[in-house]
Amino acid sequence: MLGNTPYVVSRAKARRQKLADRARLRQLINQSVDQLTVAVGDLGYRTEIDLYAGKLAGGDLVEAALTHNLESELTQMVNMTNKSIRPLIEIYTSRFEYQNAKAVFRAIHNEVSVEEVGNSILPEINDVNTPWLKVVESCDDMKSAANLMRRKAFGPALAKVPEDGRLSDYEDALDRHYYAASLKALGQAKGAPARFLKQLFAAEIDHTNISNILEASAVGIDNERLVSLLIPGGRLVPKRAFSSIATGGRSAMLDLLRSANKFDYASFESALEEAETTRSLDSVVTWMNAREHAMMQRMSYLHPVSALPIIYYIAMKVQEVSDLRLIVRGRLAGLSAAVLEAHLL
Repeated sequence: MLGNTPYVVSRAKARRQKLADRARLRQLINQSVDQLTVAVGDLGYRTEIDLYAGKLAGGDLVEAALTHNLESELTQMVNMTNKSIRPLIEIYTSRFEYQNAKAVFRAIHNEVSVEEVGNSILPEINDVNTPWLKVVESCDDMKSAANLMRRKAFGPALAKVPEDGRLSDYEDALDRHYYAASLKALGQAKGAPARFLKQLFAAEIDHTNISNILEASAVGIDNERLVSLLIPGGRLVPKRAFSSIATGGRSAMLDLLRSANKFDYASFESALEEAETTRSLDSVVTWMNAREHAMMQRMSYLHPVSALPIIYYIAMKVQEVSDLRLIVRGRLAGLSAAVLEAHLL
């Protein structure tokens, strides 16, 4: 039964076509923060800009407006769908619950005030953020925050982090739980869209693992410790290859990628060379994001009346918000137009 799927897909496609393209983003790079506030409003964020204008200004105003708009958009898209496709969309969008938990842990770790968090990262005007802000307000340490999240799906995973756990341990626990739960749910789902989504998640896991291996190599983390950071479920760096990573680290991973099917190693190598020149993984991360978006574009075209075009729109909406945040933060930090453009997809 298709139900209202064709209607929701058409809405998602129409909204995706309205997202800012690269040419429009380039124009924004050279504008002042005040000019950016007006421009962001014109891109479809006017309601949220006006909502926060009485309380915030400059970068905080744009940040809060972007976050609020994205949260509302996600809720709208999920609520529009019927029960035949909603489960797949909820598997994808549940990641934002995990991201909110990460934002809370980071705020507590970095001793960011609840007022500051409520003005940008988790806007307090949006009621959906109230429980998260209460955690930030009432907890002085990450273990206490994890305890307040014990009723969440990922609560048991957080409870296993030791008393002296680092921020990275909590983030790792969240990532592991999200992908394990999602892959299990997708394994029980039927149909080609679920299989395609499983491939996308495997690519995301691979990309996370590749980044972790490259970072570990750069900072000198030993290979045995590195393997404990890897997430099972990837295809380029499968779990059976973790033992070779424990022995060979970065070079073992590159050997796996060179011999992998359907992986453009030459293009990846170019991004890696740039990363080595700049001493930053930004070029590799940008390359990985582009690869994931290409996969989503392909799967949405192959299954045009399914959950996949809706998920593709959600991913591109998230990317637009990410790009706009980058531009605003970059302008405030005084970054050059060339640096900002290099980070835009």
